[in-house]
Amino acid sequence: MTRSSTALMTDHYELTMLQAALASGTAHRRAVFELFPRRLPEGRRYGVVAGVGRALDALEDFRFDDDVLGALDGVVDEPTRAWLAGYRFTGDAWGYPEGEVYLPHSPLMVVEASFAEAVLLETLLLSIYNHDSAIASAASRMTLAARGRPCIEMGSRRTHEEAAVAAARAAHVAGFAATSNLAARQRYGVPSTGTSAHSFTLLHDSERDAFRAQVDSLGVGTTLLVDTYDVAEAVRLGVEVAGPGLGAVRLDSGDLGVLAHRVRAQLDDLGAHDTRIVVTSDLDEYAIASLASAPVDGYGVGTQLVTGSGHPTCGFVYKLVAREGASGELEPVAKRSPDKASVGGRKWALRRRTPGGVAEAEVVGIGAPPTDDGDDRALLVPLVRDGEVVGREPLEAARQRHERSRAELPEAAQSMTRGEAVIPTLVQDAAANA
Repeated sequence: MTRSSTALMTDHYELTMLQAALASGTAHRRAVFELFPRRLPEGRRYGVVAGVGRALDALEDFRFDDDVLGALDGVVDEPTRAWLAGYRFTGDAWGYPEGEVYLPHSPLMVVEASFAEAVLLETLLLSIYNHDSAIASAASRMTLAARGRPCIEMGSRRTHEEAAVAAARAAHVAGFAATSNLAARQRYGVPSTGTSAHSFTLLHDSERDAFRAQVDSLGVGTTLLVDTYDVAEAVRLGVEVAGPGLGAVRLDSGDLGVLAHRVRAQLDDLGAHDTRIVVTSDLDEYAIASLASAPVDGYGVGTQLVTGSGHPTCGFVYKLVAREGASGELEPVAKRSPDKASVGGRKWALRRRTPGGVAEAEVVGIGAPPTDDGDDRALLVPLVRDGEVVGREPLEAARQRHERSRAELPEAAQSMTRGEAVIPTLVQDAAANA
């Protein structure tokens, strides 16, 4: 399938900066840009990097073909359009791999190229990283609260149609078992699941008829939605129709904790000891945590997941941190605006750990890699080399990485209460220590 160009998924001023830099002769200066968070969303203990694979795909598709150039009439001048016609990213990029935990000031992506090549990627990279990492960060808290019980992503109808696909992918990275979104299944291989809605029950002359039709079509292992009318009666009918081997029942309204206890007792009385209970209905990590002692076997999460559970963006920024000086060497540059300052210089990072493997700090080195004391773990990996993507990996690898990365955090990371970052960020400046 031919993929369309991503070059117009950017801001107007990226191209006007390019035009002015080409005219002034500075466009081809070597430059280092850094994508990073100044802070975590308020109250969060850690974040999760997601969207790396999508960003690499988008970078490969960042080209200015005839259709794209035709849309730039009145935006840039002819010399700039001619330069864009031959645009291909030829630089290098390093970054945190997908699924990794991040902290304040983590250098999530470091891009080195000419200013002209690198500046054009700002909006595209930020839009992908900010959205997908927000979803993955919320999803990680939800799967942590679920304590091993499966979570299903089902928020497609609560967000933009393309955001829904990206959200399903990001949630899977952070531990969600499946999605309701078929496009995510097709594009990324995320397992999909689903059975029926209330409309299916209402379509039939009776609830019994609806359950019979579903069981006949999907088998006794299906999940029956039991809160259209009376929950207790629906559970009784469900077991009567499917037998004690009924796969699951779903609760989508009411006091889910109380109902789950009642339904579990009823199912057991009916001999359906292995029938699972799945709950849905505007769940977030706090609601999931509150159901920890209830006999719930799985959670379906929609609105709160696809909106980042109160934090729909991570606040990542993409800043120039070094540029080629008169000597031909890279020189640190930094923004000094109040509350929006950046730290100049090329960055490296590692996760400092105890001998037992518990994370102690995020260590960011400026100008040189930070010192590894023997128990540490380097965080940046090659993503793009000389314009060629080298960091692409299966989605399952990101999923497994997240599980490992989260597991090495201190116990405080499991708290759902608001707090500071679970580990501090330490900075080692090679120039200052020289």
